Amino acid sequence: MKFKISALCLAMLSMGLVACNEDKDNSTHDKPPIVEEVTPATISLSRLGSYETGVFEESAAEIPAYDAASKRIFVVNAKKGVIDVLDASQPEKPVHIGELSAREHLANSEVNSVSVKNGIVALAVQAEKKTDPGIVAFFSAKDLKFISKVNVGALPDMLTFTPDGKTVLVANEAEPNDDYSIDPEGSVSIIDVSNINQPVASTADFKAWNTKKAELIQSGVRIFGPNATVAQDLEPEYITISDDGKTAWASLQENNAIAKIDIAAKKVTNIYPLGFKDHGLTTNALDVSDKDEKINIQAWQGLVGMYQPDAIAQYTANNQTYLVTANEGDAREWFSDEAAYFTGDASKGYVESIRMKHLFNKKGFNAEGDYPAHLAQIAKGIKGAKLDPTIFAYCGATATEAGKCRDDEQLGRLNIAWNMGYETNADGSPKLDANGLLTYKKLYAYGARSFSIWDAQGQLVWDSGSEFERKVAELFPNTFNTDHAAVAFDDRSDNKGPEPEGLTIGKIGKKTFAFIGLERQSGIMVYDISNPQKPMFVQYFNDRSFKQDQVLKDSKGQPILDQKGKQILIEKGDLGPEGLTFVAAKDSPNAKPMLIVGNEVSGSTAVYQINLK
Repeated sequence: MKFKISALCLAMLSMGLVACNEDKDNSTHDKPPIVEEVTPATISLSRLGSYETGVFEESAAEIPAYDAASKRIFVVNAKKGVIDVLDASQPEKPVHIGELSAREHLANSEVNSVSVKNGIVALAVQAEKKTDPGIVAFFSAKDLKFISKVNVGALPDMLTFTPDGKTVLVANEAEPNDDYSIDPEGSVSIIDVSNINQPVASTADFKAWNTKKAELIQSGVRIFGPNATVAQDLEPEYITISDDGKTAWASLQENNAIAKIDIAAKKVTNIYPLGFKDHGLTTNALDVSDKDEKINIQAWQGLVGMYQPDAIAQYTANNQTYLVTANEGDAREWFSDEAAYFTGDASKGYVESIRMKHLFNKKGFNAEGDYPAHLAQIAKGIKGAKLDPTIFAYCGATATEAGKCRDDEQLGRLNIAWNMGYETNADGSPKLDANGLLTYKKLYAYGARSFSIWDAQGQLVWDSGSEFERKVAELFPNTFNTDHAAVAFDDRSDNKGPEPEGLTIGKIGKKTFAFIGLERQSGIMVYDISNPQKPMFVQYFNDRSFKQDQVLKDSKGQPILDQKGKQILIEKGDLGPEGLTFVAAKDSPNAKPMLIVGNEVSGSTAVYQINLK
């Protein structure tokens, strides 16, 4: 008998199969050999398959998550307020097999995010009234049955498991209602799921920072909501967790900062301001006008960008932890009565964004209907605004007016924050010159049109500078800075450009790659970030058609008509990448690494093959 077994082993070995073991009692020989994953020289994306909801521009596919055991993709369908469940056992053709809804457990609720670990699907569920507490609901990935739920903070957004699967963290964004009469406190819920049938939630909040408001503002953290405490003003957006599961970092997008959380202590230990990107440097150049009818990527002295990251991820290189951010940018804009707000009623909302040329109107701040009510409040007694001529003379600023700087072909079209950059007195009140004018020394734009790498203490290590816009200009010059729902050349240059929003990180062999979704331009930027100090551009993959040749249809398949009775045309392809998920080869249904992307505009969940080279 031993001879027969040995012969079989030899046959298997000759075929390159794993070794046999004659001694069944020696358990160490029962384990398959560890095969190190091949490290590619580089990679490329190619389209493998997709699932189409057929719902256009209504967020029918946002955040995807993947379960290796069941080979299923779970996708947030914000249009329905549920999770679409896709069978991806044949990834070239995902099939819709069901839905997960939490409405039975929280009436009229909507799902904002999803995460999967060890066969457990976690849903971040928003209450019907977004300022009310939400829940996290847990389901089985295998049979889609409800398991349990737990209460969390207001407007739970992104959520994620710790590496060991025993804890879930959720970012409670806690946005205010439309007139700011209710502004709940932002927080991070830390949920113990070691007993998934009885999850226990604790809260890492920002109350301890309420007494440090002036200190935080001085450091560069943006805290500016009407009458808001620090805890009310900070709005956690996205979370990443260290490899050892001890530390988390949460992006505070509107605040241009990152919070650090001690998971075991359930405490926010630091808030790191991210600073500002100097667009006066050639390496940080950008196109600021949607009306000059050309690609004009150039440096603008006195203009800075707020990084304001949406997605954040972490990885380890040279035994150090690094954070990676997609620097989307986001302005606060809430109002319950837009007309009343813009005619001076500050109780009807809050708006901080304004076109540069409107801020520097030659008529001053007297034009009704042009200015946010909160700007009008501080502008009483102010004749208008000017640019500091020692900084902005290059585009025509003088001692009394902004000059040609505010022209549409210059900085005039760019959306900036009116509540930053002007000179103030010691008490923080606006400082006026001899002519009664408010002087702006800097202009602050939203987002950085890039992705960045930071150390674990929030210090900038590397930024992609102007490369996103330059690559788009090089590869798609005729559709530069288009919107995700309309093919209009240069359309987004005045407002965050290609707008990087989502990202994910994937390790293949000994290399680490970052995949960044461009929300407006669409498509995926791919970088090799194995060396955090010197990432390398790999690919910009974009398969949108840029041709509006498909008829928009309703749920019954009937063409939707515009106000003039004409069919509405949309373009084909994946539009508006929102969430991205990397699938390692060992977890993939075809044994090759994949990238899964939820596209909120086209309503499609795309599956891309990651090809090793």
